[in-house]
Amino acid sequence: MGRRGRAGVAGLRRHRHEAAPQLSTRAWQPPPAHLLRGMGRDVVLDMGWGRLVFGQTFADSRDIVDALRAEESGERDIAIYVRDPQVLVGTAPHELFVDPSYTFRLQLAQYRPPRDRNADVFVRMVRSRAELEEVNRIYAACGMVPSDVEVMWANHRTRTFTYLVAIDPRTDAVVGTVTGVDHLLAFEDPENGSSLWCLAADPTSAPRGTGEALVRVLAERYIGRGRSHLDLSVLHTNTGAIALYRRLGFAPSPPVVVKRKNPINQPLFAPRPDGVDDLNPYARIVAEEALRRGIRVQVTDVPSGEMRLSFAGRRILTRESLSELTSAVAMSRCDDKRVTRRLLAGAGLRVPRGVELSGAGDGDGLAAAQRLVAETGPVVVKPARGEQGKGISVGVAAGELAAAVAEAARHCPDVLVEELVAGDDLRVVVIDHEVVAAAVRRPATVVGNGHDPVRRLVQQLSARRQAATHGESSVPLDATTEAVVRAAGYSLDDVLPRGQELRVRRTANLHTGGTLDDVTDELHPEVARAAVAASRAIGIPVTGLDFLVPDPAGAEHVLIEANERPGLANHEPRPTAQRFVDLLFPETRELLRVGGAP
Repeated sequence: MGRRGRAGVAGLRRHRHEAAPQLSTRAWQPPPAHLLRGMGRDVVLDMGWGRLVFGQTFADSRDIVDALRAEESGERDIAIYVRDPQVLVGTAPHELFVDPSYTFRLQLAQYRPPRDRNADVFVRMVRSRAELEEVNRIYAACGMVPSDVEVMWANHRTRTFTYLVAIDPRTDAVVGTVTGVDHLLAFEDPENGSSLWCLAADPTSAPRGTGEALVRVLAERYIGRGRSHLDLSVLHTNTGAIALYRRLGFAPSPPVVVKRKNPINQPLFAPRPDGVDDLNPYARIVAEEALRRGIRVQVTDVPSGEMRLSFAGRRILTRESLSELTSAVAMSRCDDKRVTRRLLAGAGLRVPRGVELSGAGDGDGLAAAQRLVAETGPVVVKPARGEQGKGISVGVAAGELAAAVAEAARHCPDVLVEELVAGDDLRVVVIDHEVVAAAVRRPATVVGNGHDPVRRLVQQLSARRQAATHGESSVPLDATTEAVVRAAGYSLDDVLPRGQELRVRRTANLHTGGTLDDVTDELHPEVARAAVAASRAIGIPVTGLDFLVPDPAGAEHVLIEANERPGLANHEPRPTAQRFVDLLFPETRELLRVGGAP
């Protein structure tokens, strides 16, 4: 690409023109014939998330415009190596824009392998469709456009495409991915090049160095094929990725990227509403979905995630997934866990046995709670009102009950003591009385690497969770964490054996580092019916129902809580934000079916 660019510039200097070139529908100087000789023409590759349009294979810029106009709704096409990109955009300024990204190139002859390989990451080719589903999960976690698995699988069966995944050998989990395209096989590239796309690492579980390991293996594969260089495009604001690429020897390269002005790309070519970029992930996912549909977003309070959404003369105030459609009564029913359990039990739904106390000094209530412990074993003690797991004690024995009640009363004077039901912590999101997502919530867990102490592993996990959630989640190094580690037979200063998993928190609360495993497709119909019935009993249009289940795919369950403001971002790529905006502005669903908002 660089050689072609230099040859073209030299040619321009040798020739005089009678008049300055005029903006037209055709690049004012067609490419020299020798640059197109033997090369494929009008090459467009379907990547699953959109198409790659190789501009250097097009003799007429009008055909590039036509190719980009054929972009499918919900996808993101990319035109790269375009000759005279300013001319191309000038021919359709209302449809196209130059992407604010950099192109970097690694001359593969200058690549130097690392002195030591990263023992915590193993990179290999994709082996199954299931792994491509994991790739999509990572895309969603990184805020990237999801890809069509069938398209990726079909591409994978050719040598033109290379789909790599990074595996954590301690857990065998897919924690990263990258895609390569062989230009020689794609269109007989005279420059013998290749390119890198969609580098992503799981923000919650990828070991340090996952991205570097993926890039290195891809580069080494193309070196083995005899390719001359590896190109990539990276958004100008992605400073972390840019630093990685420079460290590996990539250097800035002249090609630019051209994209179509569509709702997905809107943040790249149009001013963003004030405050949107400062919202927390739970409010921002709603704002992004609204903007994608052409709904006006006005951020009214950044810290709380409050926004005013407007469309066709209607305005609705939201706070993350809470909106004016949720009544004050429904919200109060969720806010007080005692009211929630009474309503659910009254609707014939299964709830744990429990005792209500009016504070730490409630002697009769404490005696009743002691009787509950004697009958059921260890219990859960929690404030009747509260969120984010504050003041909750799990597995409380008879001798610990008074202290646990006092701790809960510090957060709310009214306290609820419930039997401890064994099982997984299941969150089911119900919107407009339909189940949209379900996920098992698991307590923060570290995995040993054989050389770092537990304290360091917790700090690393906390840093990853903070980065992935923009500070919304972290793992505290407090007395609770120390007690959980000690109960498992370790101290914070012990080195955890390689591959050994260790839970470091009792509860699966996401704000203290808990994670979610999607089980929407496995959810038993009986549990789904209970979730819908609970939403109707409370009279709430959007809620997150918390269950305890022995098996997410089984019918047995107990309902423990209802949340009036569930975190929709936690369940990507499930369409939680889409269904929420459907609820608020049902008329915008038709806009998406016909190809996007105006």
